Parts: sequence; C-alpha cells; structure tokens
Amino acid sequence: MHAAGPKNPLHGITLEKMLIQLEAHYGWEMLGQMIKINCFSFHPSIKSSLIFLRRTPWARAKVEELYLDSIPDMQPKVEPALASGTVQIADLDIGLTETRGDLAHEHLQESDLQTRLSEGQSDEPSASADEALDRVDSEHVD
Repeated sequence: MHAAGPKNPLHGITLEKMLIQLEAHYGWEMLGQMIKINCFSFHPSIKSSLIFLRRTPWARAKVEELYLDSIPDMQPKVEPALASGTVQIADLDIGLTETRGDLAHEHLQESDLQTRLSEGQSDEPSASADEALDRVDSEHVD
C-alpha cells in the first residue's frame, strides 16, 4: 500500500474507480492476462473483483501498480495546437473582435441608409459632393 496524503498519486482514488478505469481501458480479458487472478478471468465483475481485492493485499498492490503505470495511457489525447489555452483564447478574441467590428459597421451602414431614406435621399452621392471632391483633387494636382 502507498502512504496516504495529497502527494500520493492514489490519494482520493477509490479501488472501485481504479477498477472501472482499468476495465474500460484494457477490458477484462487483458486485465486477466496482465494480472493473473481469477476474479479478472472467470466471470469477472466489478463487485466480485472489489471483494477479492479488498481481502487480498498482494492482488490489490498489483492492481494499484498497474493503475499507476497506466495513468499516462488513460489520459485523453490533446492536439498540440490546442494543448495551451493561449492559442484558443487568442483565436477567440480575434474572432470576437472582428465579428463585433463587422456587426458595428453593418449597423452603422444600415442606420445611415435608414436616415437617408427617411430624409428622401438616395444611395447615390449628390452632384455637389462630387464637385467638392473634384475641387479638392484639382487643388492638390496644381
């Protein structure tokens, strides 16, 4: 058995939880091959295995050792790009900023269009605006 305490990797992990995870990861047949005990090989179940392992310290020690060795294999695989939350957060921030800006721009265009329509103006620029632009251009060319 291992020492109790928060630094112990088995701290807070019940024997039942270990068995459930090992069975889900390896299956009963493989567990029976890895640890030669009958409760894994003949009519295996969590309940019968718990009864045997609680009464048999050497078998429990083997299950705990297998569990500790298997922890890295049982961890879900994470894509390298998604391993750090920074990449995801930065991508989300950029996406949200762009989306907010686009929505704000569309809203301004829509409200400007509604104002023009309510005032009777069309979408086409007025002749006086074109003339003013031509004057500014001609002043800079000369």
